[in-house]
Amino acid sequence: MNAAIITAYEAPITIGRVDTPALTGDSVLIAVHAASINPIDDILRLGKMKDVMPLTFPHVMGYDVSGVVVAVGADVTQCALGDAVFARPSQNDAGAIAEFARVKGSELAMKPATLSHAQAASVPLAGLTAWQALITRGKLKAGDKVLIHAGSGGVGSFAIQIAKHIGAHIATTCSGHNIDLVKRLGADVVIDHTTDAFDQQLSDYDLVFDMLGGETMARSFTVLKPGGTMISIKGQDTENLAKKFGVHFEWFLMEPDGAMLGELGALIDTGAVQPVIGKTFTMEQSAAAYEELANGHSVGKIVVTISDSAANPETSRP
Repeated sequence: MNAAIITAYEAPITIGRVDTPALTGDSVLIAVHAASINPIDDILRLGKMKDVMPLTFPHVMGYDVSGVVVAVGADVTQCALGDAVFARPSQNDAGAIAEFARVKGSELAMKPATLSHAQAASVPLAGLTAWQALITRGKLKAGDKVLIHAGSGGVGSFAIQIAKHIGAHIATTCSGHNIDLVKRLGADVVIDHTTDAFDQQLSDYDLVFDMLGGETMARSFTVLKPGGTMISIKGQDTENLAKKFGVHFEWFLMEPDGAMLGELGALIDTGAVQPVIGKTFTMEQSAAAYEELANGHSVGKIVVTISDSAANPETSRP
């Protein structure tokens, strides 16, 4: 099958032929219609996590996937042949920018009926990250005050909408040209990080969702009320600032979860949450898609589409 691959750490992304993933008892094979990309993809490609998450080569890029089930493992009960599904596969099943992808039955959900495959592919990693940060770990509830950094990004755009659905009061940071977007998503207070200091304007917050780390994370502790919580996907509290400010700190990595993704999909079908897609590329343009991600100015998610002929098992052989 054709796929977007790298052959070594830091190698350029090219389109090449690789073996179709072998079906296992607990997995399904998906004819991929669309995938989306995330910063973790490039972090892994550059070898920055090779001690804890090593890659094998050739490595197929991408995790988020939406497509149609073309083969079902003997132990899978979550779906059937022909079902339209979406998922964030685990590390062992990485490889969404390809004609076919393998996904564990426990990690997939039915594609939301209201979304195209391209829209659905933008949801899993970013949507689950926001859901797990705010609900599973942050215990956000109606009336809470939450600061969501980078509100116009892939994770942030989902986080704002989920928090609004819960009934929280939402502050967010973004650049000036994205202010209207995050307000439409549901932000109550918007701070242009290029001109204003959020820690001088906000106080007494119940929860901070940090996606930036570094100085931004350190400054965010001052925004929390005593007993508040900071959830970060970017950095750890190496200076023990949580103890100094009397708050709770937690760093985490998103875990694939098909049942949880199904809950998010159901919420999407109500219209309460909608994906924000900045740009769309074809599989042949995968290298350009990652260049766009690396420039740091993307709004929402970047999607990579697979041609209809490639995603159709009748016209493309694994």
